[in-house]
Amino acid sequence: MSTDAPKLSPVEGFKDESRYLRGTIPDELKADTDHFGKGDLQLLKFHGTYQQDDRDSRKSPGGKSYSFMIRTRIPSGVLTSEQFLAHLDLCDEFGNSTMKLTTRQAIQLHGVPKTDLKTTIARINECGLSTLAACGDVNRNVMSCPAKRSDSIHDEIQSTALALAMHLAPRTISYRQCWLVDDETGEKQLLQDEKAPEEVEPIYGKTYLPRKFKIGIALPEDNCIDVYTQDLGLIAVVRDGKLIGYNFTVGGGMGTTPSAAKTFPALGKRMAFVKSEDVLKVAEAVVIVQRDHGNREDRKIARLKYLIADWGVEKFRAAVEKQFGAPLDDCTEDDVHGFDDHMGWQDQGDGKWSYGLNVENGRLSDGPERQWKACFREICGELKPEIRLTSHQSAILCDIAPDDKPKLIEILKKHGIPVSEEVSTVRRWSMACVGLPTCGLSITESERALPGMIDELEAPLAKLGLDKDAFTIRMTGCPNGCARPYNADIGLVGKAKGKYTVFVGGALLGNRLNYIFRDLVPAEEVTSTLVSVFTAYKNYRQESETLGDFCARVGKEELEKLCTASA
Repeated sequence: MSTDAPKLSPVEGFKDESRYLRGTIPDELKADTDHFGKGDLQLLKFHGTYQQDDRDSRKSPGGKSYSFMIRTRIPSGVLTSEQFLAHLDLCDEFGNSTMKLTTRQAIQLHGVPKTDLKTTIARINECGLSTLAACGDVNRNVMSCPAKRSDSIHDEIQSTALALAMHLAPRTISYRQCWLVDDETGEKQLLQDEKAPEEVEPIYGKTYLPRKFKIGIALPEDNCIDVYTQDLGLIAVVRDGKLIGYNFTVGGGMGTTPSAAKTFPALGKRMAFVKSEDVLKVAEAVVIVQRDHGNREDRKIARLKYLIADWGVEKFRAAVEKQFGAPLDDCTEDDVHGFDDHMGWQDQGDGKWSYGLNVENGRLSDGPERQWKACFREICGELKPEIRLTSHQSAILCDIAPDDKPKLIEILKKHGIPVSEEVSTVRRWSMACVGLPTCGLSITESERALPGMIDELEAPLAKLGLDKDAFTIRMTGCPNGCARPYNADIGLVGKAKGKYTVFVGGALLGNRLNYIFRDLVPAEEVTSTLVSVFTAYKNYRQESETLGDFCARVGKEELEKLCTASA
């Protein structure tokens, strides 16, 4: 039997030689180039930024035009008006004048040139936030229900999300060296090379995790963060009005590579009940087991879901218990059973109101018809709400006094922004990833294509009497699944240039995977394909059956027949 050591992926080598994520980033920042070298490209992700190029201009005489996407980590999506305004300033001063609210309750700035990268990241830190671990092979932004309520439960889960984010953040000083001190000071600081990994990174070690890791916290009555799509999901368990702990789920993840049968989307599996006081230590144990046993040879199968598929949840739980140092209890019967997107007016319970504002695909820009940024600037300047970002790329404006409710609506209408009550149900429950032109993985259009498709769907849905039915439509420009398309009622996934795979049969609740209905559907035929599904649903659904439930019940072959019969 061969005793040769496994051949690790090249990224593992970059991490191993990086001096705890420092690499040559400080030197590259001083170099007179508009981009970074291959090794530092991987390390930059840990610092919260991706190098990108404008794919619309690749064939121009000047060749590739490089810039950077910067992502701010915002646990539970909670930030102040001042922090929100700071990001609007940065997108205008250094970016492409647009700001993106993400599917993980974070903020992305696009189009930042290399010369402004350090200043932009430093300014984000100056407003009390950070980009560290917003990307990379570490735990990323921790999600939780963002709703502001006077009850203690919401406060507790949001506090737990913050505690997890802080506990699982990288400890290396490289982030500070690269972005938050001047070059001379940074060079004089300890580089950490001679310290043992357990001293520098007690949780991650020298080479961090095999792949990215995501955590989300949900309430049984409100799975607005898609808990089953997380590597580690926490479902709150409440007894007599008190939060006593969480049911832990493990192994969720959306990304897949169609050409590699070994890859697949997965929903998390229920592992164990964890008392509130043990959450940080058990979460750490889950991360460490993945660190030590996740696949470091092939990044395509390096996520936790593949370790769970290989081991089974029982073996994985035993390894977590060993690392934690004590047995865990079985999950309680508590599970998700509701979903609130928090749009429109909602009573906080403290005498004030929140207003969920639907932001289509999360993109904030100013145009002739709608001035999103100017609108938010006026709202933040005059009403100073706390802002909570949702997992559907929208924003909740909190702490609105009853007397100020008309003022808020007046500001929205002044800037041409549709109030959430005027947004069609199908548009309200849709979302898309960034896609072209900036994402290097995108095969097809996504964010720029979905609004037009929704335009085409609104009239047929109204004619069918389905315009009030809630179902999720999620589009991604590639199979990586950043907009979580594989558990949606309808998923549209870029498969080839101008063509999509159409998935159906997921659930609004997010606890069921969908299946492929049609493959390689040209962009111009996507809406007619969906209308045929809606028509079959209208004609053959059972009483109170949702779109996803209908498609899951009848299956692909029968759905094809019903679509034909309904034509």
